[in-house]
Amino acid sequence: MTNKILIIDDDSKIRKTLQDLLADKGLTALLADSGKAGLALLKQDKCIQTILLDIWMDSMSGIEVLQIIKKDYPHIPVIMISGHGNIELAVQALKIGAYDFLEKPFSVDKIYHLLNHTCQSYQLKKENKNLKNYLIKDKYLIIGKSKATKDIIKNINTIAKTNSRVIILGENGTGKELIARQIHLNSARAEKPFIAVNCAAIPDTLIESELFGHEKGSFTGAFEKTIGKFEQANQGTLFLDEIGDMSLNAQSKVLRALDDQKIQPVGGKEHIRVDVRVISATNKDLQDLITQGLFREDLYYRLAIIPIKLPPLRNRKDDIALLVDYFIKEFVKQSLPAKKISQSAIKLLQAYDWPGNVRELKNTVERLLILVEENEILPSHLGEELQKNGATKLVNTTKQHVNFKEAKALFERDYFIANLKKYDWNISETAKKIGVVRSYLHIIIKKYDIIPPNFKD
Repeated sequence: MTNKILIIDDDSKIRKTLQDLLADKGLTALLADSGKAGLALLKQDKCIQTILLDIWMDSMSGIEVLQIIKKDYPHIPVIMISGHGNIELAVQALKIGAYDFLEKPFSVDKIYHLLNHTCQSYQLKKENKNLKNYLIKDKYLIIGKSKATKDIIKNINTIAKTNSRVIILGENGTGKELIARQIHLNSARAEKPFIAVNCAAIPDTLIESELFGHEKGSFTGAFEKTIGKFEQANQGTLFLDEIGDMSLNAQSKVLRALDDQKIQPVGGKEHIRVDVRVISATNKDLQDLITQGLFREDLYYRLAIIPIKLPPLRNRKDDIALLVDYFIKEFVKQSLPAKKISQSAIKLLQAYDWPGNVRELKNTVERLLILVEENEILPSHLGEELQKNGATKLVNTTKQHVNFKEAKALFERDYFIANLKKYDWNISETAKKIGVVRSYLHIIIKKYDIIPPNFKD
């Protein structure tokens, strides 16, 4: 892949001179006679690593072109060139983000020196960006081996290639934002912004300003101009989380923005064209809200071109062991102590229904790593509610007649408590009936801190 220098100048002689100078150093130059032509080349060619931009041009000035470049291609260094030295213009260009400012006639040595630095800077930024993208993708991995998870991953790979709007449906904690980020990271927009908005957290009076921005002084408290989320996400992805909590008034404005692909900041006179892929999510039944008159049907059909239904964790329990292992490794990276988790504890975690889904599981793993002093997490460490509910599920899903060895593998503590209760907390009688020696039962009682209303030895 050949790295290229883009020269934007309306003077053909300057373009030719610079092209020849660069050719002497083995560099390839692309030539544009206007700002519009230069921007078109930038859009077409991904190998441009430095731009030489004339500040004085007809129809579109170099400053205007620079502003667009720094917004859409912030990683590409821009060297401004001019035949009319002007300190104010130079300062303005540097504030916008120009790498440096050259005056005509050019010093050949200075051009080569600057290009050497900008090329190194470009490569460094590119490497940093690639590393950042790698870390981001690693952060937002989808963990699981269940059929439901495999189907989701397959759908993401297909959906990401399109620009169609997606709506993600699922209970709280099922990973809706994770899926939205994966769609973005696997799309052609991956290098552009991913902007997330929690619609439920923004008051109705501020939602328009939050989404579309506002001009300074447009309302009380608007002390400065603010860029809205739609404009921040330009050429990238806008994630509208909890879309079901958005007011009807805000819904109508979002609908108009989606239809027109244009926004108007609060207090602004001009419309701003935006290129945004919208992914929305909700834990609510939007069809039910439509029936109640709380959600616009026309907005629903704009958003739900591709619906994705995320299953709750209780419907993909084959993923729990992998998720636990992943969370332990991630928390260890954050300096929490590494611990093993017993198979009997895993069985109990798999039996629990997880009303808070993956988020609840993650919080549980973090709590266990912090509070458990031993090196291995056992069923007795999992907490009363999880033990009780998980044990009930285990009893309902295992064989009616369970011997001691099987019960220990599933849930040792609950097995002994159940039998002690059955024999009125009589240790000798319980030990005899379940086939263990009395001293072993004492060890179990101490091991699991079993505190009965009364013991009979």
